[in-house]
Amino acid sequence: MNDHFMEIAMDYIFCARNTTQGKFGSNPGQTKFLKVPPTAASHTPAMAISRPDWFKTVIDIAKTSTSATGKPVGDVLIYIHGYNNALQTVLARHRLIRKGLESFGYKGAVVSFDWPCGDTALNYLEDRVDARLTALRLVTDAVTAFGRIQSTDCMISTHVLAHSMGAFVLREAFDDADDRPALVQQGWTLSQVMLAGGDVSANSMGASEVSASLYRHCIRLTNYSNPYDAALSISNAKRLGVSPRVGRVGLPANSPTKAVNVDVGTHYDEDREDFAGIPNADHAFYFSSNRVLQDVYLTIQGEIDRAALPTRFADGSGKLHLKPKSMKV
Repeated sequence: MNDHFMEIAMDYIFCARNTTQGKFGSNPGQTKFLKVPPTAASHTPAMAISRPDWFKTVIDIAKTSTSATGKPVGDVLIYIHGYNNALQTVLARHRLIRKGLESFGYKGAVVSFDWPCGDTALNYLEDRVDARLTALRLVTDAVTAFGRIQSTDCMISTHVLAHSMGAFVLREAFDDADDRPALVQQGWTLSQVMLAGGDVSANSMGASEVSASLYRHCIRLTNYSNPYDAALSISNAKRLGVSPRVGRVGLPANSPTKAVNVDVGTHYDEDREDFAGIPNADHAFYFSSNRVLQDVYLTIQGEIDRAALPTRFADGSGKLHLKPKSMKV
């Protein structure tokens, strides 16, 4: 096996957790750039490599073709996990996304932003605080760096898939970055932003100031919502009665035109036997759903209009839904 194929087999994560006794903890710490062997069940600080080497390798993997002007072209997808995710879970879901997308023809790079969180449901509020504290790292340590590379060396499109509280991390990161002139001047932009089971207020994802930066810095935003998502229910005790979440009820009517909602409820309900062995499947099935990952792949490609993707169907009111297995793609 040559060096290129060995690099592709690795998993690439940038981690903002603290370290203690050679292991990652659940509090904020210095960002480390990790190259994780395919045999590893979890990532550790010992897997860190230099930031320049990490970016060079990821960009080399991301390059998939050449433009008419001779510049390399490719894609990088950044996955942002939710709260209550153990290290093993973060890495396992990262691999499910990467392998799932590759099965449909994706040839770019997949990296993960591992922000500090606990591994119990009781840590919800603490995780939310740590998410806000470290959110800006997403922009300063990765998004703007990929943007600079695109403007100088190649045409690399950067995309984000944020799950659960990862959507909160993403929104806070962009909002914080827009308050910092040095970052604003860099002119960074994401291509496709995708939220799955997003743990942010649905109303805040409309024409609101809090989400303005997120919409300003992306070309398209796709929100996957599941009305069967019990983890995002207002009645869920861990949620302490917060407002309806965008990952359960969908985008509001006043969301920008660049945003589209895809209701995955029909797919989840009709095909739920496929996800029977997954803990909290109504909230976490996205990683194991071939139909979801196929839709993500087609969204990243950006070659078909959002209303015409073969993985979706429109109901009588024009709202988009993800097709269950019983419907042909």
